[in-house]
Amino acid sequence: MAGQVSELERLQLQSRVWEPSGRRLLEEFGDGGGARVLDVGCGALGWLRILSEWVGPDGEVTGMDFDEAMLRAADEFVAEEGLRNVRLVKDDLFASQLESHAFDLVHARFEITPLGRASEQMETYVRLARPAGTIVLEDPDPGSWLFNPPAPALERLIELTMEAFRASGGDWGAARHHLHLLREFAIEGSVRADVVALPPGHPYLGLPLQFATALESRLLEVVTADELDALRMNAESELQDEARWGTTFTLLQFWGRTPP
Repeated sequence: MAGQVSELERLQLQSRVWEPSGRRLLEEFGDGGGARVLDVGCGALGWLRILSEWVGPDGEVTGMDFDEAMLRAADEFVAEEGLRNVRLVKDDLFASQLESHAFDLVHARFEITPLGRASEQMETYVRLARPAGTIVLEDPDPGSWLFNPPAPALERLIELTMEAFRASGGDWGAARHHLHLLREFAIEGSVRADVVALPPGHPYLGLPLQFATALESRLLEVVTADELDALRMNAESELQDEARWGTTFTLLQFWGRTPP
């Protein structure tokens, strides 16, 4: 999905929707001044802004992504915001060249759900974190992803999105196993959940349609082009209902410290 204009816009919107949740979690961690932190798969925005604020002028934020278009968009954002303590690097999560045991905090949002290979990802996160460093995993749970009144076309696009993720090795239920995953690496984890209510007209209500664009080639392996076009048309119509509001998927946040 990376590199498409629609995908860059979706990721920027997504980051802004979930920034308050990230800020609240960082506040629980206390003062991050001077820390060296990593945002894995930062995309076009990720946690770059809130981590920059958290570590302050004496800290350092590394935003890592494998896609050059994402990094260019992130670089533009960093420049516009004047985030002088942020650097961006191209790096492969599954063959990372970043320095081992270098980061006080390693954050990964929506990496395990789409990519799978959870244990391999955790091996990388633990290697990159300093002893007693903090690892934060964020992934979605779709149970609260609903529209009021119901929106059959939008809801069908959500189902197809989850099928497309499964077909490529991802899993929308992955977060339910994250506490166990952390324990496998001797990390005693904590968990919290957050859901955002979206009033009528909120752009994030259109997330199923945005996925339908980004994942079109995968969706066409499940439905015909005519069926997908009809779903999109009906979903657009559903979004025009001035009374329709919704709730996001549940953002599940997990965190814990690596062994000292």
